[in-house]
Amino acid sequence: MFEKGKVPYSEHGKPESLLDICLSNGIHLEHACGGNNACTTCHVIVKGGGDNQLSEMDDDEADRLEMAPGLTLHSRLGCQCVVLGDVTFEIPTWNRNYVSEGGGSMNLGNAIPPPRKPETVPA
Repeated sequence: MFEKGKVPYSEHGKPESLLDICLSNGIHLEHACGGNNACTTCHVIVKGGGDNQLSEMDDDEADRLEMAPGLTLHSRLGCQCVVLGDVTFEIPTWNRNYVSEGGGSMNLGNAIPPPRKPETVPA
């Protein structure tokens, strides 16, 4: 549950961002860049409350979102949208744990190496 002014995080994205709230409530929202608006791994799709319950999107967020796969009219970056009230959102299935499980990222290129293949030892 979100209570304004009581979110313990302030290091990941803007203070009281959707990313901060997720992290403080045990909801894993990928954030490969640490919430610095340098990737799109915290891309979410707002299902309800977005118009007046989230901060307005600034130009930097809009520019970064243009690179997000699966972009919709209701897409936001969790690290950049500050929660003002009740919001319902979805973490796209293709984004859940993708980077943490060793997948690459179209926005980070080769910065995240592919998973290592198990080595086989000849018998």
